[in-house]
Amino acid sequence: MNGILLIDKPEGWTSHDVVAKLRRILGERRIGHSGTLDPMATGLLVVFVGRATRAVEFAESHEKEYIAGMRFGISTDTQDITGAVLRESAQKPSKEELLRVLPQFRGELMQTPPMYSALKVGGKKLYELARSGVEVERKSRKVTISELEMLGEENGDYLFRVVCSKGTYIRTLCSDIGDTLGCGAALSSLRRTRAGRFSVDNAITIDKAEQLAGEGRTQELLMPVEALFGEFPALTINDKQKKKCLCGNRFSVEAEDGCYRVFDEGGSFLMLGSAENGEMSTVKSFFEV
Repeated sequence: MNGILLIDKPEGWTSHDVVAKLRRILGERRIGHSGTLDPMATGLLVVFVGRATRAVEFAESHEKEYIAGMRFGISTDTQDITGAVLRESAQKPSKEELLRVLPQFRGELMQTPPMYSALKVGGKKLYELARSGVEVERKSRKVTISELEMLGEENGDYLFRVVCSKGTYIRTLCSDIGDTLGCGAALSSLRRTRAGRFSVDNAITIDKAEQLAGEGRTQELLMPVEALFGEFPALTINDKQKKKCLCGNRFSVEAEDGCYRVFDEGGSFLMLGSAENGEMSTVKSFFEV
């Protein structure tokens, strides 16, 4: 069983919870995902099953899109509304004040990861240190906010659409905007709507996955792993070339330099390959050993 599964993660579940549930549903131990979602967040979790787990490293760097709720006048230790309140303010920005500061948060930014995160310092996850009352210095890192727009208001919170690079913390973005406005802010809701070329519109719930698996329709759940590499052209190789491919050796091809999705004559996806000066080499193989 190999492929990509798009799950619409429910609120209250960790990404690990989703993986554990799918291992039981699918009867497959090799399951991973690209891009952790906090328990309060919902939306798209791109899950890799079987041999497809070898593709996780390519998906982790994909740009992601979120719909986020931001609550002003509150600062918490987790930078979202699930945390302990550190400061409160009666001051709330107007729509016009908010729109004036948003351009400061588009483009490349330096962002300090929150203490309540899964990043490791000295072999320990930051959230484990935070729960024991320890705060450590974290290095700021560069992230990119390529799109940031206000969508409106809902139940007193402002809603935003954010398109950002790998490693961006939307909680921290909210907190930083609140600090700039002088009133504090915390993330009140978060939904991931896109990751790379995949959309939450094509995702299914855990319950639906369990239903289909129970009906013996497991394969219907999975997209082929080559769907991750749709931007690269396809190349079909003959049996002689395939033998070298399966051994991890270079082989001659008539192809321009660049990356390719490499298939055998039967249509099986073998690898992501790189052609250079008439020779094809393996970037990552996906055939079963």
